[in-house]
Amino acid sequence: MRFETKAIHFGQKPDITTGAVIVPVYQTSTYEQEAIGKHKGYEYSRTGNPTRKALEDVVAALEEGKYGLAFASGLAAETAVFQILKKGDHVVVGSEVYGGTYRLLEKIFKPWGLEISFINIDEINNFESSIRKNTKLIWIETPTNPLLKIIDIKSLSRISKKNNVLLAVDNTFATPYFQKPLNLGADIVVHSTTKYISGHSDIIGGAVITANEEIYKSLKFYQNAAGAVPSPWDCWLIIRGIKTLAIRMKEHEKNALYLAKHLEKHPKVKRVYYPGLESNDGYKIAKDQMQGYSGMISFEINGGFDNVEKFLSKLKIFTLAESLGGIESLVCYPAKMTHSSIPTKEREKLGIKDNLIRLSVGIEHKKDLLEDLLYGLE
Repeated sequence: MRFETKAIHFGQKPDITTGAVIVPVYQTSTYEQEAIGKHKGYEYSRTGNPTRKALEDVVAALEEGKYGLAFASGLAAETAVFQILKKGDHVVVGSEVYGGTYRLLEKIFKPWGLEISFINIDEINNFESSIRKNTKLIWIETPTNPLLKIIDIKSLSRISKKNNVLLAVDNTFATPYFQKPLNLGADIVVHSTTKYISGHSDIIGGAVITANEEIYKSLKFYQNAAGAVPSPWDCWLIIRGIKTLAIRMKEHEKNALYLAKHLEKHPKVKRVYYPGLESNDGYKIAKDQMQGYSGMISFEINGGFDNVEKFLSKLKIFTLAESLGGIESLVCYPAKMTHSSIPTKEREKLGIKDNLIRLSVGIEHKKDLLEDLLYGLE
């Protein structure tokens, strides 16, 4: 079964009670038991819910994993992965990550007892040289947020396996339509389903996918014990979004590549970050491990913060807002929005400058989007 067909049918058989073609919203907290310990597969909706199960099954299928687990947010999904570790364990983290991930590790898990090393991702060997005897996990995003850098998952997988370390990949920016980390050797894939997976900016959610039964059992235990699960209604909305994921991602990519090529030539644009541009440092790796380049662009404009403010104030279609991956186009200022939790000196080291702007390119007409950007730049 191919991707587009899986997205519409996998885990979503007609309802056995009514024949409903679309998975129902099982809006219930509990389930009747025929006798003590005898039930129909469900006891309590924190532990399991049929609508959530359908979502977990289809997300796992799209990533070509065996097991999927849904959570109440992307950060809840990340927390589940880090919670399978214990105090004193060491985690190697690619330094270019979402600001919320940085905050979670620095402010929650480091005080709790995890040892964290944020390392430069520009050289793949930096990961191996950072591994210690107590290293249990490598965590990366690729493409990274917000500079869209590409990390070679296959090479990093070889390093992780050689050192008996788990490899987790945040695949939110690429989605399983454009990149499948498990097939490239990763052990765990994480998504903020808030973004492209649901695609309509109307829910908050997260997911973790793996092919490893032992990892799944640990994550499943945590999911039930901690209880950070999405509601049946949110699960239903994500399932609905998934049905059009392939179509949407094609349009996101088409529009983003069109805009990136024009921005690259504009005299008021200093630099464009988009993995689909041949000028991009990660283009060759991206071409090898991805089937497309998604809808995220970052770019630097000439000047500093004053010019950023002027540019943003002129936009009519791109909405200034946090988040990404919806059908509508959004513009974000990472230094004071998505990555504000990272100290200024650290942001500057990473290259998140005062003139950096991030776009989540939607599926509006590409010429309207270009005209909006050109108007703002002029």
